[in-house]
Amino acid sequence: MATGKVVVEKVGGRSTATSCFSKYPLKFLLPSKAAPAGTDVVWIYSITYGGGIVSGDSISCEFTIGDGCTAVITTQSSTKVYKAIGSKCSEQTLEARIGSEALLVVIPDPVTCFSTARYYQKQIFRLVSDSNLVLVDWITSGRHANGEKWDFEFYKSINNVYLEDDHPLFLDTVSSYPLLDLLRMIYLNQVLLEKRSIQSIAERMQDYHAIAMVILFGAKLKEIQKQVQENVKNMMSEQLQILCSRRHKSESSSRNRFMKPEFIASCSTFGPEGKGVVIRIASDSTESVYNFLRQQLAELEPLLGQAPYA
Repeated sequence: MATGKVVVEKVGGRSTATSCFSKYPLKFLLPSKAAPAGTDVVWIYSITYGGGIVSGDSISCEFTIGDGCTAVITTQSSTKVYKAIGSKCSEQTLEARIGSEALLVVIPDPVTCFSTARYYQKQIFRLVSDSNLVLVDWITSGRHANGEKWDFEFYKSINNVYLEDDHPLFLDTVSSYPLLDLLRMIYLNQVLLEKRSIQSIAERMQDYHAIAMVILFGAKLKEIQKQVQENVKNMMSEQLQILCSRRHKSESSSRNRFMKPEFIASCSTFGPEGKGVVIRIASDSTESVYNFLRQQLAELEPLLGQAPYA
């Protein structure tokens, strides 16, 4: 049996949660004042008892967003994943169906894993041709400022998006594995990784402590997609110019160490006619990712009643 289940349907012309079920360790909150009265949206806060997930926890959620409805799934704070006992893994699965002209926005705080934590997440989204989806999926290492390093080998988050039930639209995994390609793609004329192959996850992460992915899909998000693509392009062009300048100045020094940006991002399209945009992010800090998400998703405020991560 699912740990949680929510159904959002039109009632009296408004998006309404007609069914809401959850059981330990999961709890759903449906605040009535999350958005102004004139905004047609249901906000759903997903929280875990004790503010985290312990070794061996298994959470399964199902969401159905009816035709023409708007729903937001968020959290009240980061989801802590505590130290694993032996080889036990904490697991979360989410499956959502999004109806015609409906919008589902999944904007959680990050999953924060502590040293030796083991965490597996799988999220499945089933859309029709005119559905709309915003998905933020991100992970940060726990207490890295105090020297605690998280082993990225033990984290995996799979996101599968299907069109018309069973046609794969976007199949991806948020992990440190795409980071190497991301670095190479953005800084083609910077020798980032020397001339040797990178073997370990720790080396591949290059001391980045936060990795994230953002998906924007659907006609309702077209203008936001264009703006985000332009913003990321400009942001990374500026970063490249700064890094190239710094590297040129250091070439005369005997300490010609690898220099990396504190924040990197890339954009690419997917799906029929490029209806979807995916943004990949790696950062030194969680706060810089929050700032990026606040800025890039701010235009969702008219649809949601408040800006994400405000």
